[in-house]
Amino acid sequence: MSADQEVDADRLADWLRALAGKHRVPGAQLAIHRDGHTLAVEVGETEYGSGDPVGPDTAFPIGSITKAFTATVAMVLVADSDLDLDAPLEEYLPDLRGDRDDHCARITPRQLLSHTSGLAAGPDAPASATRRRYVLDHCGRHNVVLPPGTAFSYSNMGYVLVGRLIEAITGMSWWEAVDLILLKPLGILPTFVTAPDSHAPDRPIASGHSVHPATGRTVSVRQNEPLVEAPAGSLALSASDLVSLGLMHTGQGVPEVLPTRYAAQMRQAVAEADPFGLADGWGLGLAVFRHGTAEWVGHDGNADGTSCYLRIDPALGCVVSLTSNANTGLYLWQDLITGLRATGIRVARHGVDASPGQPTVPTPDYAGTYVNGDDDYEVLAKGDGQLYMALGGEVIARLVFLDDLTFALNDVASDLRMSTGRFHRAPGGSRVDGIHTMGRFAQRRVPRIPHARDRAMAMHTSPELSRP
Repeated sequence: MSADQEVDADRLADWLRALAGKHRVPGAQLAIHRDGHTLAVEVGETEYGSGDPVGPDTAFPIGSITKAFTATVAMVLVADSDLDLDAPLEEYLPDLRGDRDDHCARITPRQLLSHTSGLAAGPDAPASATRRRYVLDHCGRHNVVLPPGTAFSYSNMGYVLVGRLIEAITGMSWWEAVDLILLKPLGILPTFVTAPDSHAPDRPIASGHSVHPATGRTVSVRQNEPLVEAPAGSLALSASDLVSLGLMHTGQGVPEVLPTRYAAQMRQAVAEADPFGLADGWGLGLAVFRHGTAEWVGHDGNADGTSCYLRIDPALGCVVSLTSNANTGLYLWQDLITGLRATGIRVARHGVDASPGQPTVPTPDYAGTYVNGDDDYEVLAKGDGQLYMALGGEVIARLVFLDDLTFALNDVASDLRMSTGRFHRAPGGSRVDGIHTMGRFAQRRVPRIPHARDRAMAMHTSPELSRP
């Protein structure tokens, strides 16, 4: 789309259709609010090959954008003086007190909302787990990657805790609270990908898709969000629904739901939060993206085979949202931002866009295993002189170095850029002791050095070691 084209519904739909075809996205919705009006278009089908068209009310699993809704409910409780952002969690969750370690008891809601709690991304929850049981089992020092309040590390577990806080304060389930406190007042029909039977969806939900970028092979995938983790990623909404949330941060907002000054607190970047590779800053449930003097806020969401985005410019009263039902929606979004800038909608983007002129040669010192809770990020050196990243034993990306610590993650199949990251050196030293990747901080696993007695026993019992 060029600067001389007026952004009307037909041209916008044609453009979105062309981008969806380019990136093999089966279906998508785009909504743009500016100058007091919202323009929304939709293209494609809800499931590849089904022929079922995407409509304006089709719900897309929005993944982690759910966190912005959960955070907004928490801020409503703050506005009502039911929740103190800086009080320790034990004031609201007495189960965290007692003879167990007190790490989670001392974390504050502000730290949870800004991903500065120091908690790991979070172990997956079994289908039968309750949110209370999950918190008691997993919220402790064994799932701590950083001291609380010191640095950013994206944490689904943190938002499970926010959901637990909401339940403890309101006496409602998270599903009931987000519906009654936020969705209904905004005129949004509540739709969840995982919920108790009483919250079964009343509108169609688009299927997610895994698209192989190189071959174009497209496979429908099922959503696999545990009930316990619903506050971190269970909502399914339309692009227009996302605009409804975004309007709380434009003009006078929606004061009957969340007073303007509390919405402004959500947009204020927290000093300790440096979300390297994700955004330029992080507030209370909203990421901060900067473009020149403009400051946008929003959130990205990736569920199983869906890619969704929300961006808000509070100063200009502009909101842009995209929902798509394929993993390749990321690249659609990148092209979309470039095209929108040509029309004067200068959506901020984050990340290293330019290819390096002369990439730094990786050193063997980077190879190793980096741990965030139950997740192991393996940096592997291969015979081609390149470094690769594996997650859960599967190689997912090639590392393209931009300087001695910063790198881009390029998809192994298509070589398209996924995100950026960096290695972390120990203070005052040269040894790499951690990695920032996909918004998470992972500590380097130090290999155990055998005790002299262990080595002696190994020499005695192992024919390989005892051989001269």
